[in-house]
Amino acid sequence: MSEPASAMSARQSRRVAFATLIGTTIELYDFFIYATIASLVFSQVFFAPAGAGVAQLLSFATIGISFVFRPLGAFLSGHLGDRVGRRTMLVATLVLMGGATTAIGLLPTFETAGVLAPVLLLLLRILQGIAAGGEWGGAVLMAVEHAPRGWRGRAGAFPQLGSPLGMILASGVTALMTGVISPGQAFLDWGWRIPFLFSVVLIVIGFVVRLSVDESPVFTEMAAKRARSRTPVVELFRRHWALVLLAALIMAGNNAGGYVTMGGFLSAYTTDPDGPFGLDRTSVLLAITGAAVVWAFTTYAAGVLADRIGRRRINLIGYGCLILAVFPMVALVSTGSVWLLFLGVSLFTFGSGLAFGGQAAWYTELFPASVRYSGVAISFAIGSIMGGAFAPLIASAVLQSSGTLYAVAFYLLGMFVLGTIACVLLRDRPDIDLGPDNQAEQERGATVFDRQAPQHAETSVPR
Repeated sequence: MSEPASAMSARQSRRVAFATLIGTTIELYDFFIYATIASLVFSQVFFAPAGAGVAQLLSFATIGISFVFRPLGAFLSGHLGDRVGRRTMLVATLVLMGGATTAIGLLPTFETAGVLAPVLLLLLRILQGIAAGGEWGGAVLMAVEHAPRGWRGRAGAFPQLGSPLGMILASGVTALMTGVISPGQAFLDWGWRIPFLFSVVLIVIGFVVRLSVDESPVFTEMAAKRARSRTPVVELFRRHWALVLLAALIMAGNNAGGYVTMGGFLSAYTTDPDGPFGLDRTSVLLAITGAAVVWAFTTYAAGVLADRIGRRRINLIGYGCLILAVFPMVALVSTGSVWLLFLGVSLFTFGSGLAFGGQAAWYTELFPASVRYSGVAISFAIGSIMGGAFAPLIASAVLQSSGTLYAVAFYLLGMFVLGTIACVLLRDRPDIDLGPDNQAEQERGATVFDRQAPQHAETSVPR
């Protein structure tokens, strides 16, 4: 006896979701390992002649420079993803990201190669940015477009889990190096290279996993019916620019908080031997790793809740938690206690996960099938620039000019408020058919500015 179609669909959805989880975890490990080690080491091995303060700012600037090139990766991957397929671009972005990460581990330092060393570092960071620009959109679409209606939020949470799991892996590996394998000067001399070189192992795993899944059924149907757009990026900005802007703002708020607390600034500030705390580097990395575990749990919970109470509602709850947590977090970090730092960052990651887990399904349902890869990838890339690109650099500059960490809290509060406003202005469309035959329905009703909201079909949730 054959299995019911809904059950088969749910099984396929889980398999694809797991594959996207593996791939995004590997790619986000590559991205986070750079942010983590750049904040701890690169000011000394690549930018030391600039002086301590300027060298740290330059290190944070290299974190941000890759975000500037994310839109280029999003444009390229979006165009090709809407033209040649989601899976092809996912494999390409994985190899590009992993190759650039591994190469960073082989770079000469300023002491041995002079100015060539930071130049090569910047070039490889740009390649990481191009890869990251296309990665998230493709992973999200593979997970959500394979999922049955009623499972999209949960399926979309799996590629979202790549962020906290990538952070856990990056922080954990770095803590292992600083605390056990290459403590002290050894980490500066050679230990920082090992986490980058480890990426070559992850590339092989991710490559095999991503080739094992089928192409998105939505893209397969588009190709069969020749419903693909010839110029998806042009069509996207001509007809859906407001969606791109609002979706980008939703990503920007959460992204800014993530890169200030988890992406390098906080670890550099609290472990600076000349700073107010001078905390142990390994202890801070372990605290951030623990907070990332909280982030992972709330991210998945948000995906499940997004299917039950809606994408917009869970996002607004998440942003509300972030707004309430920002000043208590700063107060806890300012005590100089590693345990209270863990508690403070965990308060942040609780809200961040709730505002993050349902975004994949929401983004996918916003854009018509013919421009969906372009819309999701470009919105994410622009939001990353607006929020995460120079968040550590801005936070560091604000701190240096004000002398208080509470000034950084006001910066984050402003970003959270912008994200909340964008959530209010976007509609929730959990029941819309994602296939190419429903293009007209997908074209309307996505924002509160639209006159006619779509008539949703009845939700069918597989058991």
